[in-house]
Amino acid sequence: MMKKEALLLIPNVLKVFLENGQIKSFTFDGRTTVKDVMVTLQDRLSLRYIEHFALVLEYAGPEQNHKFLLLQDKQPLAYVVQRTHYQGMKCLFRISFFPKDPVELLRRDPAAFEYLYIQASQRK
Repeated sequence: MMKKEALLLIPNVLKVFLENGQIKSFTFDGRTTVKDVMVTLQDRLSLRYIEHFALVLEYAGPEQNHKFLLLQDKQPLAYVVQRTHYQGMKCLFRISFFPKDPVELLRRDPAAFEYLYIQASQRK
């Protein structure tokens, strides 16, 4: 199982793990939503389009299989953290909806294509 502190170490701060190994931290209050984090990540990572991306919670199942839960855009972060804090989950920013045409993604948004490439090449 992942460490219990993986999702939340400091009150009202969410750590989001990126595919390149970086960790981005976000302070939040009762009004902050998953969408707010997505938009901030879009800006920080210079992504033009985020329709293929999602915040997901990763946890190890009983047989050490990793499972992913997609977070809804309108979910408040406080609710997400409250529900998952003690279950050892980790919050990831991932391409969760594979593009129909990866070449088109490369043309429209090279940074998103690079993120997809890193994500695909690191999974075993």
